[in-house]
Amino acid sequence: MVRSGGEPMPTGPAHLRERFLQGEPVARGGVRGSILDSWRRCRSLGLSPDQADPPFHDDFDPDGRIVRAAAPVLDRLQARYSGTEINISVADATGTVLLRRFGEASLAARLPAFQRVPGFMFAERFAGTNGIGLALADRRFIRVHGAEHFAERSQQNACVALPVRDPLSGRIEGVLCFGYPRAADSPALGIVLRRAVRAVERRLLGESSARERALLRAYLATGVDTADGPRRGVALDEPALGLHPRDRALLLERAAELLSRGQRAAVAVTLSDGRRVTLVSRPTASASGVAGLAIEVVVPGPAAPGGPGGLGGPEVAVPHQGEALPEFATAPTVLAAVSRLARLTAAAPPRPAPTTPTATDGGAMIDGRRTGPPPSTRTERAGPPPSTSTERTGRTERTGRTGPAPATPPPTPPPSTRGLLLVGEPHVGAYAVAARRRLELLSEVGARIGTTLDVRRTVGELAETSVPRFADYVTVDLPEPALRGEESADPLADLVRTVVHGIRDDLPFTPVGQRIVFGPTAPQVRCLTTGRAELEPDLKVAAGWLAQDPEHTERLLAHVHSLIAVPLLARGVVLGVVSFYRAQDPAPFGDDDRSLAQELVSRAALSTDNARRYTRERGMVLALQRRLLPHGLPDQDAVEVAHRYLPAESDVGGDWYDVIPLSGARIGLLVGDVVGHGMLSAATMGRLRTAARSFAELDFPPDEVLGHLDNLVGRLDRDDPDGEGVGIIGATCLYVIYDPTEQRCVMARAGHPPPALVRPDGTVSYPELPAGPPLGLGGLPFDAVEIDVPPDSGLVLFTDGLIEDRNRDVDLVLDQLRGALADHPERSPEETCEAILDSVAPAHPCDDIALLVARTHALDPARIAAWDLPPDPALVGEIRARATRQLADWGLEETAFAVELILSELVTNAIRHGSGPVRVRLLHHRSLICEVSDSSNTAPHLRQAGSNDEGGRGLFLVAQLARSWGTRHLPEGKVIWAECGLDAA
Repeated sequence: MVRSGGEPMPTGPAHLRERFLQGEPVARGGVRGSILDSWRRCRSLGLSPDQADPPFHDDFDPDGRIVRAAAPVLDRLQARYSGTEINISVADATGTVLLRRFGEASLAARLPAFQRVPGFMFAERFAGTNGIGLALADRRFIRVHGAEHFAERSQQNACVALPVRDPLSGRIEGVLCFGYPRAADSPALGIVLRRAVRAVERRLLGESSARERALLRAYLATGVDTADGPRRGVALDEPALGLHPRDRALLLERAAELLSRGQRAAVAVTLSDGRRVTLVSRPTASASGVAGLAIEVVVPGPAAPGGPGGLGGPEVAVPHQGEALPEFATAPTVLAAVSRLARLTAAAPPRPAPTTPTATDGGAMIDGRRTGPPPSTRTERAGPPPSTSTERTGRTERTGRTGPAPATPPPTPPPSTRGLLLVGEPHVGAYAVAARRRLELLSEVGARIGTTLDVRRTVGELAETSVPRFADYVTVDLPEPALRGEESADPLADLVRTVVHGIRDDLPFTPVGQRIVFGPTAPQVRCLTTGRAELEPDLKVAAGWLAQDPEHTERLLAHVHSLIAVPLLARGVVLGVVSFYRAQDPAPFGDDDRSLAQELVSRAALSTDNARRYTRERGMVLALQRRLLPHGLPDQDAVEVAHRYLPAESDVGGDWYDVIPLSGARIGLLVGDVVGHGMLSAATMGRLRTAARSFAELDFPPDEVLGHLDNLVGRLDRDDPDGEGVGIIGATCLYVIYDPTEQRCVMARAGHPPPALVRPDGTVSYPELPAGPPLGLGGLPFDAVEIDVPPDSGLVLFTDGLIEDRNRDVDLVLDQLRGALADHPERSPEETCEAILDSVAPAHPCDDIALLVARTHALDPARIAAWDLPPDPALVGEIRARATRQLADWGLEETAFAVELILSELVTNAIRHGSGPVRVRLLHHRSLICEVSDSSNTAPHLRQAGSNDEGGRGLFLVAQLARSWGTRHLPEGKVIWAECGLDAA
């Protein structure tokens, strides 16, 4: 950067900070993005760089979990940096400093109170840009150096900070921060900081494990008798129980759910083999006051073989006093440690049985004593009551008393067996349940997102899957070019609200279809700039979000309280931004939720980009397809025509149609279909349509046109460098020629459905046409059929996409089409097209549909004049006279001179070079058509006559006087025709 006079302008954070404070724009290239975002938030919060000390709170807990876990780590750090000017601090999740350590003891006396006394709050909204506040705002490792601090008082300092997370929940418990003079900055400090944070987190995990071990000891030490028998351990992985892996997973899943409820409860579980077991949660508490739950499994008798208790497995003694219990009940290991825990809690070996049979004692040894009641209180009689001896004699039973024998008592049901399955604190179970539900959500996202190749539908599936299992409201904003399949040059400038989905519909979100403009500090802008998800746990203090539109955000705050903004990125292309809002759940979004949101959007982004690319390619193919189709209909009076082209939902194919004016006031109707979809099919369609039109304009009959097309498709296959001659191109075609002077149709088809003929009385038929092979097979002829078509009849030509569908029978669809056409035969072609598409076309076409509807008209016989004459040159003058009189009757005297010359030349040539009788016909149509036919197949050719030639100039004169001229071959003979404009002189 240079000043206007050529002197370099100062750069760096200090200069850029001054420019920012003066209100000048600052680009991210000169200052780190996280620092610039923090400056903007500070400005929106109304903070001043020369503000006073941060607020002080004396009600913090000096003996909280984070303090107990961090204190030994800070002591080691203090010893490591002894003699240096480094200060080490630990703050809680609100930014309140809880611990301070100094490398040099005298440093504490030289620093102001807010830098040496715990209790000051360094959250960004109070203290501006600083290590603790920015680490909590960005929730990641932060380095702030010198002038990057927002406050003036911190300009000479530097710091590194990193959040400390609970290993179980992933929540931020606090921040560890190193502060030091600006000149003492070193990359090694960041490495030490990360190791120290890991040590604190391990100690937090150890505290949780110790609490769970205390709960386990308390449970084992409390053996109570129950109606179902004594409590004992259950080894769920013992083969004797015969649990299927699905049953193990099901029991553990339900146990974690019971644990997460935090209250006494029971739930019945049906195993895969039909057995029903019961899970029971029982409160337990350690001697130190840790409250939790023990989840027991109750299995009804009869007991399974393999052990005295019926659940199999040898009994093992629990550790005695002084023996270490295994770590248990941390969220990642709760489910994996069940078997180990079950063995740990198994009952001790049974004592010798007393005289009266007893069940196995369910007590266990722990701390040198047996848990559970004395054996005398834990007996169960297996036989009759011992107080009475019985004696049977024949059918009489004597019991030492007289009277009738008592009825046989019902058999005693076998006892149920109870064992420990899980023990822990409720919040640990909640973490396990949440983790499982997140995995289920990710699995569902993979199955539900991307079912179509529509951009809007794909992002809509993301929103529908996320609500309400992850978020209460989801909005998706995409750049307008992305909706068209293109890449956006500036996504922030053209965002459009594409999806709004939530548990209610009356929230004041910007509606779908409107442009979205986010403020420079909004989380959505930050996430698009950084490329990572941005978390705002509490929207009430989210300065960047509140500042973008105060009136709008104020109304939203009455309903939502937490936000995660995630960029929709795929293959390096910015596709938009997804915003997840939480409303009903009082707990805010956390870092685990941010990771889950990032994963959800990442999976959806690939499907969205696939849909965007498909939209672009489909748009290109569709544009090519429509460009190659007719842009308008020719002016003619033979038929009234309407047409429709409907592309398939999944892809664009090669269907086409055409309306071709022919000589003699005739009209050609053409419909075809190239096999396949995509660009190749569309391009091939264009080539075939052009060729078909050219062959038709040469006045070839339908069967010959199809023969020429068949040869062309074969050449295309052979000439294709990738086809290797295997016939990669296939096509079908239907060609109909209608003659309004005779009201007849000539038609032929090549593997194409026949047309529908609707007569004026409403009768609908499908003419019996030889099917003919599809184009490209080669070597097989095509047959044409002539049929009479009364005036005001309907001809309906269509491709197979209209009638062929995997869910419908073709014959039934043809009957349905017949009914739709017969209901209202008087409808116009436009109305007929709409009726067919509404009642016959599939709702979701998997193939293109080309539809051509024509209503036939007859040429007025009064506009037709015809004369037959023998091949006598003396009659040429008479023909000229008759033609002149006919033109006068039609009011076309001004064309008489040109018509006399044309007829003279054509009749003379027919008599001289042709054979058989000569027929002359004049047609008063949109133009004046002169036709001369004979029985010879020899066609004249226009040539350049030499200066000494006596002939060869007649056709030249005809070509000059007529708009166009040509030869049309008949089954026997030919027709030479010339068309004159009605204004010819």
